[in-house]
Amino acid sequence: MIVLTADQRGSTRHGDRVPEVLDLLHARTAGRAGLVLPFDRTVGDEVQGLLDGSPDGATLALDTALALLRDGRWTVGLGVGAVDEPLPAASRAASGPAFVHARHAVERAKGRGSAAPVAVEADDAAAAAEVEALLRLLGAVAARRTPAGWEAIDTLTAAGTDGSVKAVSQKDTQKDTQKDTSQKDVARALGVTEQAVSQRLRAALWAEEAAVRPVVARLLTALAGAGRAGRPAGGAGA
Repeated sequence: MIVLTADQRGSTRHGDRVPEVLDLLHARTAGRAGLVLPFDRTVGDEVQGLLDGSPDGATLALDTALALLRDGRWTVGLGVGAVDEPLPAASRAASGPAFVHARHAVERAKGRGSAAPVAVEADDAAAAAEVEALLRLLGAVAARRTPAGWEAIDTLTAAGTDGSVKAVSQKDTQKDTQKDTSQKDVARALGVTEQAVSQRLRAALWAEEAAVRPVVARLLTALAGAGRAGRPAGGAGA
């Protein structure tokens, strides 16, 4: 299982953002495969959700972590491992090694002054460090994007995330045709030229992110699978 814990940064200065971020998270995760327990407030200005260790769950965890990092007001911790069963109705009442790992991860991420305050922890520390390194890299790349770059990406993904990512990242004739069509639609929506859209996407390193995301999701899935294989009979409480 994968536990995602996020703690608000600078809450004493900016007020409680938990209700706002919970609305965002519920909208992004509602109806998506991989969600086990929806995001909820745990204590103070912290939110937490539980996802399964399937490819869908790993992809959802990745998407959610990057969305929180983009917001810029959250420190993110991912904990991978077993959970105590039966599961309660709310994430805040759940326990187990994955929750302990998530707690340690978010606390460790708080100590970083980087553009991507995120950490990943699991029993397999080396594998978790690999996922963390790539996740931090994606977060750092996104943090350096201009508003124009995000405008192009958001317009492109709103038209269909899967197709748009493939269209930008593949080189064969069919994908080139999809790319031309997608960028033409974005250009029309933004009132700019196709060349301008292409330049924005290149500067934003969107194709590079699109290529790395599946790698991170696959490594996170494998990490969760290793946790299931080594799951103890009774897990430790969080």
